[in-house]
Amino acid sequence: MTTLEIDAWSDIACPWCWIGKRRLEAAIDAFEGEVTLTWRAFELDRSASTEAPDRVDYARRLATKYRTTPDEAQAMIDRMVAVGRSLGLELRFDRVRPTNTFAAHRLLAWAAQFGHQTDLKERLFAAYLYEGLAISEHDVLTGLAKDVGLDPEAAAAVLESGAHAKKVREDQVLAARLGVSGVPFFVLDHRHAVSGAQPAEELLTAMRRAVDDGPSASADRAADAECDPAG
Repeated sequence: MTTLEIDAWSDIACPWCWIGKRRLEAAIDAFEGEVTLTWRAFELDRSASTEAPDRVDYARRLATKYRTTPDEAQAMIDRMVAVGRSLGLELRFDRVRPTNTFAAHRLLAWAAQFGHQTDLKERLFAAYLYEGLAISEHDVLTGLAKDVGLDPEAAAAVLESGAHAKKVREDQVLAARLGVSGVPFFVLDHRHAVSGAQPAEELLTAMRRAVDDGPSASADRAADAECDPAG
């Protein structure tokens, strides 16, 4: 049976990345073969504070980021909410607490060895984009790890030790080498790139092409990612 490797760069603070994950999952379900999926780290804002605010005016945040009007920013939010809802996702920007995601990425790197990386990724998205949890806080992250069947004491030890920081930075260096400037960003079989939260049908077509083209094909580059960099 055909096996396709997918490397996915994304950030938990990216609404389009959650949407992209759901669309990728639909493409994987329809794919005629096995898929190995690895989530790789990408920080939209490395300088973000680890101190999460209680709440923010997300429309004003986007308006400042993109130098647009509050009404235009709200239209961007409304679009993301509508797209998310069409996929069964509830995005609550009134609850989002923007914060640093480096520790969460370290925890994801650790979870991969236990086969729980995708489960933890989903839990982190829901925690940040729906529940409004402060995902930079170690006790919050430990609880999320427990939610997906990981050992909370081991998770706490990882977070306190700074373990897997090198792996996160390696993912980011590789992303820079590939020219990744936004997420989500998917690399299929180390050769074909798909950028942005593309529809499941387009992702499935790209997956089939990656298999059909064989090992000698060169990487295809797509358009810029659709994600909101403001997180």
